[in-house]
Amino acid sequence: MIEFVGREAEAVMTWSGLTGAFEAGHLLAKPEIADLFLYRDRDVMLDRAAWITGLGALVKVATVVPGNGALGLPAVNGVVTLFDDVTGVPKALIDFHLVTKWKTAGDSLLSASKLARKDARRFLLVGAGTVARSMVQAYSSLWPDAEFTVWNRSVEGARKMAADVAGLRVAEDLEAAVRAADVICTATMASAPVVLGAWLQPGQHLDLIGAYNPRMREVDDLAMQRASVFVDARATTIHHIGELIDPIASGAITEADVLADFYQPNLYKRTSDDQITIAKNGGGAHLDLMTAAYILDRWRQR
Repeated sequence: MIEFVGREAEAVMTWSGLTGAFEAGHLLAKPEIADLFLYRDRDVMLDRAAWITGLGALVKVATVVPGNGALGLPAVNGVVTLFDDVTGVPKALIDFHLVTKWKTAGDSLLSASKLARKDARRFLLVGAGTVARSMVQAYSSLWPDAEFTVWNRSVEGARKMAADVAGLRVAEDLEAAVRAADVICTATMASAPVVLGAWLQPGQHLDLIGAYNPRMREVDDLAMQRASVFVDARATTIHHIGELIDPIASGAITEADVLADFYQPNLYKRTSDDQITIAKNGGGAHLDLMTAAYILDRWRQR
């Protein structure tokens, strides 16, 4: 019988548990991964699949419809199916939004745990959507004294988030906010850079989340040149996301400038206090699989 796991499973999950599951998952065989994108003007359908021997298989289908906000609906919707590793039999349907929230935020939390300075305190969220709210929870689990500021293209959106999140400050000047931050997290739907390399300061860490297809970027070429660049998985980022496709095409960086991914844990680290680090969150289906497997395990053990 196929098991259904809903959002109530969040009560038995922890951020440290998920990042531990990610680290364990990256010690297994490398995954088979395939992505399919369909486009209709600004709307996107994304079909992601992964199979990791020893863990299982997953198919995640998502639709991204930016106009849904005007209808009071989430911009992103979908379904997640988890399959048995040995038999291929479907074994669980897991709430799409639960998997997406924890996979996306946990991915960047793992990066930040390796790359951000341990004394980081000032966290800037660029974008005031659902992902930004998740990152407040994720970062706070590792930096309990973190101070959060949010910038959004619509200041009303930032103020709405600040009304819901205790202690959150609103920034109206993005450049000043970037210069003052220790950690910068971009979670936008931008197709052109919003954070510029000229604004970056020594010792900063950037988690880039928003760009997920070849048409999208959140930082410019200079930012990529000035920073030490890391990705969650080379296979799902370098030739798939504009954040890397464009600066490689322009000659600003090369593929060799991507220093490591999660499959290279010994290289995935900060090497000096002054180093600027960028981690591109590609959010591949293998991470959805690791997240879904973690959720199902925690739910069954509750």
